[in-house]
Amino acid sequence: MKKVTLLFGALIAIFFISCEGPAGPPGFDGLDGLDGLDGADGIQGQVFEVENIDFNYDAGGDIYSYIITFSDFTSFEVFESDAVLVYRFDGTVEYDDNTTADAWSLIPQNFFLPEGTIQYTNAHNFIDVEIFIDGNFDLSNLDPAFTDDQLFRIVILPSEFAQSKLDKSNLKAVMNSIGVEEKEVPRYKID
Repeated sequence: MKKVTLLFGALIAIFFISCEGPAGPPGFDGLDGLDGLDGADGIQGQVFEVENIDFNYDAGGDIYSYIITFSDFTSFEVFESDAVLVYRFDGTVEYDDNTTADAWSLIPQNFFLPEGTIQYTNAHNFIDVEIFIDGNFDLSNLDPAFTDDQLFRIVILPSEFAQSKLDKSNLKAVMNSIGVEEKEVPRYKID
């Protein structure tokens, strides 16, 4: 009896597998997309630097801030889902072989001063990024070395990369992941 049931089940399976119905109606044509440059299709990020930033002090909030509007520096389209990473230039490091390298720190970044603690932090949307200096003491007399003539590197990271396990504190790894070399990073000076 088991053999008959197995044989009957196999015949039914073959019957359903071999059935083919009429083709359905054709679908609608899609809209044409924008042509990309050869080798530039797919997911990309954007990196640029802004130098000579002087923070504005808000006495009411006892906070320093500066707004960087993306459209002033790039035509790259930023989406709400993208990550915007802000790196602060810490200076140049000299190695034993007399070569130098730039040192960058991912924000948020803390400094422990005799008066208390300050922190560089930021908030962004798809239009701009606002960089803040906040602290736990009266910032009205904060050393201008923290507020004037600052240099920041902005990395707009598509959401696919932002969600990965990429070490975002490692600027070189971030730039490698989006295919941007150091020599390709444009620098803009605020007048």
